[in-house]
Amino acid sequence: MQQKRYNLFSEHLKGRFGGRVHKISVDAGFACPNRGGTRDLPGCLFCDPGGSGAVGIERGVPVAGQIERGKEVMVRKYKAGSFLAYFQPFSNTNAPAERLRVLYDEALAVPGVVGLAVGTRPDCLPGDVLDLLAEYHRRTYFWLELGLQSVHGSTLARLRRGHDYGTFLDAYEGARRRGLRVCVHVILGLPGEGREEMLATAEEMARLRVDGIKIHLLHVLDGTPLGDIYREGGVEILGQQEYVSLVADFLERLHPDTLIHRLTGDGPRDLLLAPLWSLNKWEVLNAIDAELEFRGSVQGCRAGRSG
Repeated sequence: MQQKRYNLFSEHLKGRFGGRVHKISVDAGFACPNRGGTRDLPGCLFCDPGGSGAVGIERGVPVAGQIERGKEVMVRKYKAGSFLAYFQPFSNTNAPAERLRVLYDEALAVPGVVGLAVGTRPDCLPGDVLDLLAEYHRRTYFWLELGLQSVHGSTLARLRRGHDYGTFLDAYEGARRRGLRVCVHVILGLPGEGREEMLATAEEMARLRVDGIKIHLLHVLDGTPLGDIYREGGVEILGQQEYVSLVADFLERLHPDTLIHRLTGDGPRDLLLAPLWSLNKWEVLNAIDAELEFRGSVQGCRAGRSG
């Protein structure tokens, strides 16, 4: 395989575990404080009814059962043998610490699970929960996946995130003090943001030297407040080449050691309103590789430089 011009997370996993490691998404039944502590309210402007979860998660099945079924698929398709249990939809630290311990332990007890990834919001990480996550960091291979989307307060308010950037910084710094690996989620193409604002997010992630990052494309989904605004003509959508160019710009400004967990997202086909070009995921990823090759640039080559 051709060497990537960015620090690919999957290659890191191969080096750590001696082969491919596959993530299995888990819905452990958590709710979201930004939906009034339920799953029924709209929440963030872009969030889909399933809590931005992976397609195909079997809700209502115990954690171990979900992982076992996910393993069956991964073994059949990829002959996989090692797995990360990824607590993905909604806010997966939104419960008392002892309840979290039960669920995380259930996942780790499944044969073949070599670690955990836990996705959550910055306002769902009180001190006792961070202390618990630090225990898992010492026990196993562990990632905290922290939703941010943008460093700009005006954007977070527009998205109805329910927290500001200061809340993110408090959670991030609390996690780093405990030695946790943190993967930050950001979105490109958010309403009201141009190239300058998006690249300011990259520069701040470089300043923080985040361990990992997931770069998402803004998806407009049916059943979301953003979808309603889109139908009224109130949302501008990035074109494919515009997105490819922005991702290359973003990568150039990140710290070279940051692990790249994702460069584009998967919108549910049955809910996706726009952009439809995002359904061709491998075409987008190949175009990003080609753009970096054309520029002769690599991740981090513009870190610390503005413009």
